[in-house]
Amino acid sequence: MASQKRLEELRLLLNEHSHYYYVLDDPQISDGEYDRLFQELLAIEEAHPDWITPDSPSQRVGGAPLDKFNQVAHRLPMLSLENAFDDEDLYAFEERLLRYLLTDKAPDYMAEPKLDGLAVELVYEYGLLTMGSTRGDGTVGEDITAQLKTVGSIPLRLRETDIPLLEVRGEVFMDRSGLETLNRQRAMDGEPLFANPRNAAAGSLRQLDPKITAQRPLRFFVYGISDPAALNCANQKELFIDLARLGLPVNSLTQYCPDMGTVVKRFSDLSALRHDLAYEIDGMVVKVNDFALQARLGAKARAPRWAIACKFPAVQATTKIVKVDFQVGRTGAITPVAILEPVDVGGVIVSRATLHNSDEILRKDLHTGDSVLIQRAGDVIPEIVKAIVEKRDGTEKAIVFPENCPVCDHLLVKPEGEAVTRCPNPHCPAQRLRSLVHFCSKAGLDIEGLGTKSVEQLFDLKLIHDIPDIFLLQKEDLENLEGWGEKSAENALRGIEAAKKPSLSRFLAALGIRYVGEVTAGLLEQSFHSLEELSRQKEEDLLEVAGLGEQAAKSIADYFSDPTVQEMMKKLLETGVQPQVMEKQEEDLPLSGEVFLFTGSLKKMSRNEAKKLVKENGGQIASGITKKLTCLVVGEKPGSKLKKAQDKGKKVLTEDEFLLLLGG
Repeated sequence: MASQKRLEELRLLLNEHSHYYYVLDDPQISDGEYDRLFQELLAIEEAHPDWITPDSPSQRVGGAPLDKFNQVAHRLPMLSLENAFDDEDLYAFEERLLRYLLTDKAPDYMAEPKLDGLAVELVYEYGLLTMGSTRGDGTVGEDITAQLKTVGSIPLRLRETDIPLLEVRGEVFMDRSGLETLNRQRAMDGEPLFANPRNAAAGSLRQLDPKITAQRPLRFFVYGISDPAALNCANQKELFIDLARLGLPVNSLTQYCPDMGTVVKRFSDLSALRHDLAYEIDGMVVKVNDFALQARLGAKARAPRWAIACKFPAVQATTKIVKVDFQVGRTGAITPVAILEPVDVGGVIVSRATLHNSDEILRKDLHTGDSVLIQRAGDVIPEIVKAIVEKRDGTEKAIVFPENCPVCDHLLVKPEGEAVTRCPNPHCPAQRLRSLVHFCSKAGLDIEGLGTKSVEQLFDLKLIHDIPDIFLLQKEDLENLEGWGEKSAENALRGIEAAKKPSLSRFLAALGIRYVGEVTAGLLEQSFHSLEELSRQKEEDLLEVAGLGEQAAKSIADYFSDPTVQEMMKKLLETGVQPQVMEKQEEDLPLSGEVFLFTGSLKKMSRNEAKKLVKENGGQIASGITKKLTCLVVGEKPGSKLKKAQDKGKKVLTEDEFLLLLGG
């Protein structure tokens, strides 16, 4: 049973972590952990209202304002929101509304993406921006007018100047690419990285020198105003139309929902869409649309009754580094990998995270035994954000990079100017294995039936040692192996046979030559008539290839001049491997001059197959909605690229229309 002692512990914990998060911009626990502690506190206080005290985290909104800025009182409070976490919570929210209003007629709603940024208030007097401030504790914030004026998406003057007073509320945030660029620069400068976009936005706006803020890639979306009467709007939907008309940026993903069923579906849609967005959202805000109903519902101590924030599962968590393994890649790169105590991060159990290199370990001051904050970058790749040094007890041990290769025992090297430590032994078994895996993978020749586990099994059994061995495999070598059978053996052999005549560019990318990826391999195929011709080129000859850099030219020349590689090429030729150079002239191809990008799920082919078709028919692939893009091909559930392409006037095709360009 909950006790007053536990309640006091929760108050101390939450206040401490609020201080770290809001005041110091230095979170010590994940958002998910904070939410769990806060929900526990609310449950105890709901059961024992007489235990609530004025200093409880439930009685205030946000963190205390910093004293390094002038304090600003909000004319009307900037309230926080209560949280929901799933569909059931959303329906429970509506039931509370109906009980409070003593009606069975459900309201309509507006659903808005919940951005991971910093809430601010902008005060416009007769259309001119006169004050900008943080939320602070909801009643008093910090004056950051000069800093906010550097944010390009915040208008300094509205398009209409006859409104005496307009207090705009919105979110300042940083998009994914902006945060990556900023953190990359901070890493080079030896400065601590921002843990997430919210901390990046908060840290940027809390710079005393506005010139520093101006260098940060900040953006802004408006989500409301303090007093709807200022614009004489009847509801939230009308308000967004008016705000956009005034020149304020409104998030295009905001949607009107006639009922709670539509709200629930929208939450599901946003959850699926979030990974395609240029910025991070951590949930969806649901508001009763009608302002008259909002006024009737009013607010509780810390939040309005008419709105709720439905949050996505947390994508950060805290755990411990158990040990560090050192892996050898196909180019000899030594990658330290932290083995973690398993932890749930956004619905995925994470037990490993790359530490990248020795410099990264030193910069983050990581030790085995450390408690660490981890996140899934882009909600996908696990990474360690930082060590929580306050939790160290003296048992932690420094992570020592090995001097010798953990597989072949060869002395490791770290070339001057490079961050990566390497094993220089080309015969290292680990490098050979990883090269074989890459050669058979989708990034290589995509040999059906030879996935990573199969290749590792064949290597361990000494059935394959280098690339030519793959093409010498026989049915009797495979069908009696553990996990194999006659059918799987036949499938693999068919895949191997089909891989004997790849395009030259695909073959080169599959070899895993350092600095030779898909793009560089394509340049080489366009410049040479055969693999034999390419293999004879010297470094100075390769530098004549447009778009080929010095590092790649040297790497390619060194690779093909290696006697071991020459012997391998001879064996491959003997097994029937013959890379093909496309003979068609680009001007004769149906997609010549076109640049394509794909979004959404395709029905009739995979994304890789579609890209292959584009290249084989003279077209190019774009990395995003760029100036060069000519066609966006849209499948099911397209992401934000669709609207961006439409806004820029790009041609949009369905999958069927794309296939018609190729003759069906």
